[in-house]
Amino acid sequence: MILTSLHLTNFKNIGQCALDFSPKINCFLGDNGVGKSNLLDAIHYLSFCKSFSAVPDRMLIRRGENFAIVSGRYMRRGIEEEVVAGLAADRRKSFKRSGKEYKKLSEHIGLFPLVMVAPADSELINGSGEVRRRFIDMLISQADSRYLDALIRYNQALTQRNSMLRDGIADHNLYIAVEMQMDMAADYIHSVRSARIEALSDIFGRYYAAISDTRETPSLIYRSHLDGSRRLSDLLDDNRDRDRMLRHTSVGPHRDDIDMMLDGMPARQTASQGQAKTYTIALRFAQYEFLRDITSMSPLLLLDDIFDKLDAGRVERIMKLVATDTFGQIFVTDTNRRHLDEIIALTGGSDAVWSVADGSFSLIANPARNEKA
Repeated sequence: MILTSLHLTNFKNIGQCALDFSPKINCFLGDNGVGKSNLLDAIHYLSFCKSFSAVPDRMLIRRGENFAIVSGRYMRRGIEEEVVAGLAADRRKSFKRSGKEYKKLSEHIGLFPLVMVAPADSELINGSGEVRRRFIDMLISQADSRYLDALIRYNQALTQRNSMLRDGIADHNLYIAVEMQMDMAADYIHSVRSARIEALSDIFGRYYAAISDTRETPSLIYRSHLDGSRRLSDLLDDNRDRDRMLRHTSVGPHRDDIDMMLDGMPARQTASQGQAKTYTIALRFAQYEFLRDITSMSPLLLLDDIFDKLDAGRVERIMKLVATDTFGQIFVTDTNRRHLDEIIALTGGSDAVWSVADGSFSLIANPARNEKA
């Protein structure tokens, strides 16, 4: 899959831009805060219907304006397609694929697979379990629509149960009805998470070794209340009195977590900055390979300022990795022209480079046009 062009109007600090992309590597060079990451966020928005930074849609509209438009043209499975998102301050956002508006945005997830590597990925190691659940949910949802449906149903029932707990509702039968809905969805969520995290861990270890060039052993360990033979409905029944006091649901897939380990120790406690950065990049590269194999499409790969805090050896190994045929179309930002030039040299120069300043993009190297998906 290839994103052939992108048109933006009033998206974050970008007033207007129209860019035609190379089918391999697209580089964006500029100082911090000039709009490089905002461009990547617009591409992310077209795949996930939301910002990578999880800010509300109203904050994506350029200051002083009341609407924004994000439009991308793709070559997907040999067919040209267009995705257009329209945002307005006082209306529900519009999301269209090839001119047809979606009834449910969840129908779009997974059709245009994408992986983004960004500085905020440090939160995968240092942040809360919510960050890691979001990571695995986004990964699986792009490849499994049934999982996304189960996740939506579970969260809807969870919201209902939490509302009942806060309102002090004591009707036992009402709790049973809601908890049965949670139980049916949770069974599938848990089984798929367990299998996918195990598969991802194997790929992840290979990428970590390739980038770090060390004998360190990383691992991912899935933790869930549903590990073992008990069903969620039984756990919810046992914890109902406690949950009434807490006024929220204390057990279930929404409390799952992934222990991120390095040589048998928690990475958040033992990893250096370079090791932690290597860990998260390897995790995203593993996500890419997983999606590529499951969807039979090459996802877009977005690399936002990934070379910071890495030694020269790790930078070189990452550049050699992304220049191979393993990865499809890539969008990379950096403040250092040398890194971008070295990537281009590795790929033979069939790339595009833009200079970015104050939300404006100036092409400084022409892309080789090749529309092959």
